[in-house]
Amino acid sequence: MVSNLLNLIVKTPMIQSETISNPTLNTSLQANSPPERLRVLHFVTGGFSGGATQVAITLVNAARVGNSMTPLLVFRRKRHTPSERLAELAREGVPLALVAGWSHIATIFDLVRVCRRFKPDILVAHGFSEHLWGRYAGLLAKVPHLVQVEHNTRERYSRWRLLQSRWLAQRTDRIVGCSEGVRLALLAQGLPADRVVAIANGIRLEPFSASESIDFATRQPGIVMVARLSKQKDHATLLQALALLAERGLRPLLHLAGGSKLSHKAPLVRLVQSLGIEPQVKFLGVIRNVPELLMQNQIAVLSTHHEGMPLALIEGMAAGCAVIASDVPGVREIIQNNVDGLLVQAKNAQALADALERLLRNPSDAKRLSRAGQQKALLEFSRERMNQGYENLFMQITGASI
Repeated sequence: MVSNLLNLIVKTPMIQSETISNPTLNTSLQANSPPERLRVLHFVTGGFSGGATQVAITLVNAARVGNSMTPLLVFRRKRHTPSERLAELAREGVPLALVAGWSHIATIFDLVRVCRRFKPDILVAHGFSEHLWGRYAGLLAKVPHLVQVEHNTRERYSRWRLLQSRWLAQRTDRIVGCSEGVRLALLAQGLPADRVVAIANGIRLEPFSASESIDFATRQPGIVMVARLSKQKDHATLLQALALLAERGLRPLLHLAGGSKLSHKAPLVRLVQSLGIEPQVKFLGVIRNVPELLMQNQIAVLSTHHEGMPLALIEGMAAGCAVIASDVPGVREIIQNNVDGLLVQAKNAQALADALERLLRNPSDAKRLSRAGQQKALLEFSRERMNQGYENLFMQITGASI
C-alpha cells in the first residue's frame, strides 16, 4: 500500500515551490562543497516550539564550524512559523530553505526540488510526522542515505502512519532515538533493531558559562519551568503543587516560559485563579533570555507526561539550578535521583510540592544538587558531544573517513 502511495505522489502534477528569500539559500544549494565533505540536509518542522527544531539547528551550526560536513537546514512551513526567527537565522549565516507545509504532497515535492539542487549525501528527517514526508522526498530524489530522528517516546501514530513508518524503516540507514527511552519506544513500534540507535541530545553551553561564577545563595528562591503550554507538559500539577506550598507558608514566584495556544493557556489561567496563586505565577510566553532567567533563580522544574530527552531540563542544569522533574523515560537518563536532581512521580502534586519544599527550606541541599547537575550537563550533554555522535554515525553509514 505504501509503494502505491509513492507511485501516486510521482504521478501528481508538480506544485509551485515555496521558499524563503535568503541569499544564503542560493549559495547553500548551488555551491560545490569540497569533495571530502559530506553534504547533509536536516529537515524539520518550522514551528520552532519543540526540541526537534532546536536539535536540528544545533547540529547544522555545529557542522558549519567543523571540517567534515556541508549542512543545509530545511524547514516545513507552518502557519505560525515566525518570520523574525527565519530572518535571524539568515543573518547568522545559517544555510536554510523553506518548503511548503499546506499539504503533505506539496511538502514532499518542494523537498524533492531542494534535494535535487543541494544533492545531499544524507537526508536527516527529524520528528513526527516530518520524518515520513522527508524520507518520501529522499527516496524520490534518490538521496543515497536516509536517517530518521525520533524526538519523543510518544507520538500520535495512527495504524496507517505506523505502517508507513515501518515501510520507510526498511529503506532507512539508521533510526535515531534522542535517548535510550526513545530507542526502546522505537523498537516497541516494530522497527528493525539492527538500524535503531540512541544518540543523546546536547545543548550549546556557551550561554551558561557565567553560571559557574554565580553564588547560589545570591539567586532568587524562585522556580522556572521552560516548556510550551501543551498537552504533553503538565503545568497543572506544578500549579497545584504551588498551591500546596502556600498552605505550608511558602510562596515562591513561578516563571512559566514558553509559547502556547489560547486553548492550552486559558485553562491554566483559570486554574491559577481558582487556586488563589495569581501573585506568584508569571506567564512569560516565548522569551529569548532563557539562560539569564534560569541563572537568576534557584530551581528549575519540568513537570511533564512524557519526553524524549528534554533540552529545557539540561539547560536548567547547565544554568546551575537545582532541578526537579517528572520520573518518565528520557528524563531518567538525565537525572540520578538525589544525586544531581530530584525525580518525582508524574501527575503527583503532593510529591512535587514535597520536593520543592525540601529545596526551598534546605538551600545547602539545593546547592549540592545544583553543582552536581551542572557538572553532569557540562560533561555529558554538550552540543559537541551530540554532534560527534551524529558525525560518527554519518561517517559509518557512508563509509567516509573523518
